[in-house]
Amino acid sequence: MEEPTSGPEPETPAETGPGPDEPRPLGVGTTPTGQAAVDARLRRLADADHLPSSGHLQVYEDVHRGLRDVLAGLDQHPGPPAPSPTPHTHDNRS
Repeated sequence: MEEPTSGPEPETPAETGPGPDEPRPLGVGTTPTGQAAVDARLRRLADADHLPSSGHLQVYEDVHRGLRDVLAGLDQHPGPPAPSPTPHTHDNRS
């Protein structure tokens, strides 16, 4: 008959954290820009936290491509024109 062993039970991998070869979240936060399309692309960066480093490039390229598309879309639908510089007029009333 075996005697029960005393002491703490071995930790599970979830309790010890990721191993040396497992992905570790970088914990890099983003600040919302107020532009839904841009914010969605930036949130996609968090996907890299769950991938090995070999998968990061694909995420980064996807985000870069998406941000570039958003900027290109601004060229297609420009906002209001910038105000033109006007000379300062001074009303020199005495």
